[in-house]
Amino acid sequence: MAKRSDGNSRLVYSTDGGRVKPSAPTPRPVSSEGTPTIRVSREKKGRGGKTVTIARGFSLPDNELKQLAQRLKQQCGCGGSVPAPGEILLQGDRMSTVLRLLQEAGHPAKQAGG
Repeated sequence: MAKRSDGNSRLVYSTDGGRVKPSAPTPRPVSSEGTPTIRVSREKKGRGGKTVTIARGFSLPDNELKQLAQRLKQQCGCGGSVPAPGEILLQGDRMSTVLRLLQEAGHPAKQAGG
């Protein structure tokens, strides 16, 4: 914090604390069996108008998650990736197909958003 020596102590800018509280991690939704529920949603924002389908909430190891993503990409006939732990991104609007495939594979999946 910097103060002027002429007696004017009006603060203009400070890198000290403030009112911003650190955000707590959001808890994953949990189904009645105790396994996390997978949320499947559609997004367009920040992607140049292209629609993607995102499945979040997996509690699988990285190699199993990549294998599941590969199977989903093959069965949907689209591209995709594993951008973050516990998340699968597929190109295009594949929400209903992904929901059906995940439920058939035994993963508790629900639609998130519209």
